[in-house]
Formats: sequence, C-alpha cells, structure tokens
Amino acid sequence: MLNETIARVTDRIIERSAEGRSAYLTRMRRAADDGPARAHLSCSGQAHAYAAAGPDQAALATKSAGNLGIITTYNDMLSAHQPFERFPELIRNAARAVGGTAQVAGGVPAMCDGVTQGTAGMELSLFSRDVIAMAAGVGLSHNTFDAAVYLGVCDKIVPGLVIAAQAFGHIPAIFLPAGPMVSGISNDEKAKVRQHFAAGEVGREELMAAEMAAYHGPGTCTFYGTANTNQMLMEFMGLHLPGASFVNPNTPLRDELTIAGAQRALAISHLGNSYTPVCDVLDERAYVNGIVGLHATGGSTNLLIHLVAMARAGGIMLDWQDFSDLAEVTPLLARVYPNGLADVNHFHAAGGLGYMIGQLLSAGLLHEDVTTIAGKGLERYTQDPKLMDDQLSWVAGPTETLNDKILRPATDPFQPTGGLKRLDGSLGAAVTKVSAVKPEHHVVEAPARVFHDQDAVKAAYQAGEFNSDVIVVVRFQGPKANGMPELHSLTPVLANLQARGLKVALVTDGRMSGASGKVLSAIHVCPEAVDGGPIARIADGDVLRVDAHEGRLDIITEGVLDRPLVTADLSGNEYGQGRELFANFRALVRSADTGASCI
Repeated sequence: MLNETIARVTDRIIERSAEGRSAYLTRMRRAADDGPARAHLSCSGQAHAYAAAGPDQAALATKSAGNLGIITTYNDMLSAHQPFERFPELIRNAARAVGGTAQVAGGVPAMCDGVTQGTAGMELSLFSRDVIAMAAGVGLSHNTFDAAVYLGVCDKIVPGLVIAAQAFGHIPAIFLPAGPMVSGISNDEKAKVRQHFAAGEVGREELMAAEMAAYHGPGTCTFYGTANTNQMLMEFMGLHLPGASFVNPNTPLRDELTIAGAQRALAISHLGNSYTPVCDVLDERAYVNGIVGLHATGGSTNLLIHLVAMARAGGIMLDWQDFSDLAEVTPLLARVYPNGLADVNHFHAAGGLGYMIGQLLSAGLLHEDVTTIAGKGLERYTQDPKLMDDQLSWVAGPTETLNDKILRPATDPFQPTGGLKRLDGSLGAAVTKVSAVKPEHHVVEAPARVFHDQDAVKAAYQAGEFNSDVIVVVRFQGPKANGMPELHSLTPVLANLQARGLKVALVTDGRMSGASGKVLSAIHVCPEAVDGGPIARIADGDVLRVDAHEGRLDIITEGVLDRPLVTADLSGNEYGQGRELFANFRALVRSADTGASCI
C-alpha cells in the first residue's frame, strides 16, 4: 500500500500542475505525431548533417535506422567528466551493432563548484545550469535525432540536461553516468585537515597533500554531495539503467553499461518497439520518487532549487512544502559523508541504491507503477548489473544490508525522517538540512552577526571576534545579488566555533552544498536581501531563532521589521571572471523557491 502522505502530496502536485502539465504534454504529443525528425529535413539539410559522418554517412542518408544524439559535458579539467572522452566512440560502435547511428549533437559547459569555491567564478555556477540547458537545446535543434543520450554528472549539469531533455520531451532520453573515482583518504580525515588549516594549526602544504590524496583520479568526488545526489536521482526517476550510478570509470562493467544504454535509447525511440519519450518518464510520480530518494539518502540541499526548476520544465509545479511533507515520512536509510564516515563506493558495496529502492518500495514510500527507460515499474531498479561470461545481465539485488553502519532497512533507519525541513517565520522562508546535525544543535537562538560576503566572516573569525553564541547572517548572496554562490568554504569556520562549545547557526539567502551539514543552516532565504526581504533589515545583536523542530525562522528582537532596508554596493559583482556576460541572468532570475531559473 502506498503511504498516505506520499499519495496525498502526489495528488496535490498533480492538481497544482494540471494546467501547465496538460499544455506541456499537448506540445510533446504534437511533436511526436510528426514522426522521426530527419524525414522532414531537406536533402541539402541532411547532406550538411551527414557530411562528416564517415562510415555512417550512407546509413544516415538511405536507411531508417535510428540516429542517436549525444550531448556531452566532456572536459579533462574536471575529474567527473574526464571519463566521457571515451564515450562517443563506445556509443557510435554500440549503435552500429544494432543497425543505428550516433552523432555528437553538441558539447555543453561543465564547471566545478569545488574548483571555483570562494572565488568570483562561483557566481556563474547556478546560472550555468540554464546555459547548459540552452546549449543542449542548440545541439538537439538540428532535428536529426530519434533519441538522445546525455553525458553529465555534477552539480548544475544534470539539472540543466534534464531541463533540456524535457524541452525535447517527445524523444527518449537516457543519462549515461561516468561513475565515482575509487576511494582515497577518508572524507572525515580530509575535513579535519581543512578545519585545522582554518584554525591556523597546519599549513598549506599539509592541506594540499590531504586534498590531493582525496581527489586523486578520474570520476566523481566520493562524498555524497550534489554530484552523487544527481546520480541517485537519475536512478530513482528512471533515467539511468538500473544500478548504473556508482560503477567506477574505465572498468569493463562501466563500458558495458554505456553500450547497453546507447542501444536501449535506440530501442525506445519512435522507430523501435518500445517507444518511451522522456515526457512519459518524468511525470509527477517520478519527481515524488526523486524527492523521497533525496530524503532517504540525506542528499544535497541544492536539489531543493534544481528539482523545482527541472519539474517546471515539464509543466510540473513543486514547492518546498512538498519536500518538507515528504521528509516527515521518509526514513534516513544511509550514512554517507558528510552524514557519516563512508563514501559512495562503500555505500554501493553495502547494497547501494538497489537495496534502498527495494526497502522504500516495501515500505510503500515510492510509486512502483512508473514508466522508466528500462521498462514499466520501479521494481526493475532493485536489480544489480553484472558481467557474466563478458555479457551484461541483471540479477536480483541484495535483500539484506551488507553494512548496517552505512545502509539500513526501512524498519530500522538511522532516523525516522529525512532531516530536511522548510522554515517559515518573520525572517522569511528557508530550508534546512539536519541529517548530519546533532540533535542538540537543532534549535539555536542567539544574537546575529551580519556580513555581506563570506570573506568578511572568515576575516572576523581570524581576528578572534566570535567568542559567544552567534547566528551568522550572510546576505546579498541570492540569485539576483550575485548568482547565489555556495558558501561551503564557511563550513570549517562554523564547525570550529561549534566545536568550542558555542551555539552556532547560519542564516543566508545564499546556498550551501551537499557537502555541508554539521552546523544548523537556514539557507535559500526568500525573499532575498536584494528583493527587500526581512534579512535586509537585520543588524548586529538582533536576536534570531532557527528552530528545525518546529520549522521556524524568526526575528525575536522587536521593531526590526520597522527599520529601513539596508542596501549593499554590488558593483563588484558585475565584472571579472566572466560575470559581465551574465548581467541579464541576474536581472531576470526568479527566486530560489521557484527554481532560481532565467528560462
């Protein structure tokens, strides 16, 4: 039986989305009725599209076999995307083996928040999601593809690709991941070195050695941040092949999953026998399944922005209350860093997503009767991919956890709720994630210290200015102010203050990543300071209260809302590191609770 809250929230989303979803599906059905796209191109247009296709040129020009479009985020500066260098040739050969063809339709940018953390480049990060969506749209606009495969992993990249896939929702879409790098030093050891560096107890040489030992090879970072949360979502929402998310790069199993994904994309095209357009996969139930997965795994808070934007691209309207209500009935089944000491490789070995999906299905917390790229029903995603005699097959996944310190059954979770909550009150609306916050830190009431950027917070810390309980307010960090950069570099500072025995919380209209967690944080505050939100009226010493139990974000000091708004000089955000190219994005962007999108 489906859990009553899961059913109720799903019905609420369906009702709220009825008009937009109907209009979207009408557009997609009309596009599908036109049939495979290449037939409508002129001979000259087709000749242009096939001119460089080499051995595939004749097949493209004279046969009706499917043509697969590849959207790739390959670059060799980012470990998560470097493995994609080999994928196009694997995909082309896979397509030829079943009588089809494949072409790289376009490359899209892929930036790393880990590289740009604390720099001006981070101010382009959130906006890069919309650029990725638009760039993928340009690649597919040539109208020569019967299905598409998307090569992407990290933070804004998968959400941007999903938005693009829904714009072309009449054709199938399969996401082909690269997988996580093999484990290096533990994430806990790395975090401790970062905290020691922030406290001035070790030098940069020791810090660099720890970082290089953690990030040491191709593949996704191994902590459970936004990148790996994205991979989980693609599996829970039926856009990966079952069990594909956390297989390491450059292994025989990874290659076979890539080949199988390419061939499956052709099989579910309009020309195959199992037509499965992505508009039928990504319905309201799929998004609810994704949100349940987010809570059960303790995933990244960034997805509270991205999932809203992704859903809107398919005519589905999510809001933060949906996330909060679903969190209340979703148990936390995983402890993966920063919610625990294990990394995603350990999680995968302990039973991984297949075990977790099976547990959540048994508990009535997922919609089983969904359409996926692997066929009808989510039960398929409880299976594990295996290479047997060099042939890829799927076998029944584990029904018992292989390490209950990392992964637990739904009947004995780490905690009964997902740990993510919407906050409301006199300071506005926000979200908090407490799955990694100790219970004694779930409520903080303290005087505010107000800053306009994270560098000022770190300078105050270095000057020894934090000696009592404090709620650090960092404002003018929202989408309209400066593109909503992550403030993850504050984590070591705030964690050190908390370790000294101080009550500490963060309140910001900016973002914190999936790598945050130890300190109570009210993030994504709406309205943001630039929009005249109450956060723009706070002054040093005002007493605030962040209450994760009751879902409250309040100003305790009286008279604050009667003060004039504080303004900030944001001219420094306008130029340098490409920021001048994004002025229109800052002007057009919507609020964080509606997806912070410009498109």
